[in-house]
Amino acid sequence: MEKLNISFDLPAISPKEINLINPQSLAFVGDAVYTLFVRSFFCETDKVKSRVLHKKVIDFVKASAQSQALDNIYDSLNEEEIDIVKRARNTKVNSMAKNAKMIEYKKSTGFEALLGFLYLSNKSDRLNQILHMAVGGFGGHDDN
Repeated sequence: MEKLNISFDLPAISPKEINLINPQSLAFVGDAVYTLFVRSFFCETDKVKSRVLHKKVIDFVKASAQSQALDNIYDSLNEEEIDIVKRARNTKVNSMAKNAKMIEYKKSTGFEALLGFLYLSNKSDRLNQILHMAVGGFGGHDDN
């Protein structure tokens, strides 16, 4: 199977402009990118009813799973990417997912912000690499 690629040919936002974007906004974009990737991944790999697909997707995009995804990829991140994760993870939280622990929620926010950063920076090769590593770190789904 060919790897899924996320690319919308957005103009790259300059590093200076990216640093001005609130980490929560990066996470907002990253959440959408990750959800779209995971939905596409399962549509391609699992030929089942949408109700079953929805359940599988939820298991991947919930805060605890995104926290685990960050743990799985963390050692492969460069200094700039780690800085984005830390900035987002340390942002003051006013609300939280109902079924998440605070540490999971903060780590998942860092993971989402990283994806949003890569997407808005138009670093599609790196984004795809991170997405495949993240999904590949979960039971039976690899990045082949």
